[in-house]
Amino acid sequence: MDTATEIEGVLAGRRRSLARLLSAVEAGEEQTVREVVAALHPHTGRAHTIGVTGSPGVGKSTLTGQLVAEQRRRGRRVAVLAVDPSSPFSGGALLGDRVRMADQVMDDGVYIRSMASRGHLGGLSWATPQAVTVMDAAGFDVVVVETVGVGQAEVEIASLADSTVVALAPGMGDAVQAAKAGILEVADVFVVNKADREGAERTVRELQGMLDMTADPDGWTPPILRTVASRGEGVDAVADALDRHLTWASDGPHRQARRRTAARVQVREIVLAAVRRRMRGLGDGEALEAVLDDVVARRTDPYSAADSLLDRLGTETS
Repeated sequence: MDTATEIEGVLAGRRRSLARLLSAVEAGEEQTVREVVAALHPHTGRAHTIGVTGSPGVGKSTLTGQLVAEQRRRGRRVAVLAVDPSSPFSGGALLGDRVRMADQVMDDGVYIRSMASRGHLGGLSWATPQAVTVMDAAGFDVVVVETVGVGQAEVEIASLADSTVVALAPGMGDAVQAAKAGILEVADVFVVNKADREGAERTVRELQGMLDMTADPDGWTPPILRTVASRGEGVDAVADALDRHLTWASDGPHRQARRRTAARVQVREIVLAAVRRRMRGLGDGEALEAVLDDVVARRTDPYSAADSLLDRLGTETS
């Protein structure tokens, strides 16, 4: 692949170049990713990045598909990045969200890409921020990132998205789980999907009660919206709420602060990845074996051993 040619193709809006660069980013070859991000980063920051997260079974993919359709009705070009659990056999995306968004696949104004989480602890793939960079630079008005699910480690979507939608469903104990997992703090819009089911109003009341206890009078108050995504009901209200949140964030320092947080997380992850790569280089080396011998013999402690390896990494870097 001629990376420079494909970068020009992405900036010109060519879908084949977009697909090729996304594949290169997901493959993770460091020099290629560096080249792609360095070239495209100055052309980003225009898309409204929307995160959609929620427990498995709440209807995230159906909700995402309907939200994409609503954004298209409003004349916006939309890219979707659906982060799937990895197949234990191939390492590739397992669920295939493009199948669930069949109505949008043939729309030239929509681009849908599945990406494997590859065992990443959070709800995102390690390559997600770089993939969003590519989609943003390609000129899409909206980039929707659908995560694997909600859990203790999966609130990281809030560090990437301009607006975060948390989807819940009645009868799943999601409201309590949301409080435990810290989701209340990251949600900009709550969606109680499958709102035609018994228990929907109870879920709304539980959420409202929790929000009342944590509300910031000077901040954004997340609306709690009801949808039946399988029938497209209530999705227009979700799109309206996202538009209001973007306007609110753009009117003050909020969006800049959020994007600074995203930059902090991305830079930190790149640094940690570089350290992990260099540590793997020491994995079979004499330096690691020497400190392990000292730890086992109780001549030093694990923290001191780790410090000595970090000092060695710092020396190699300089």
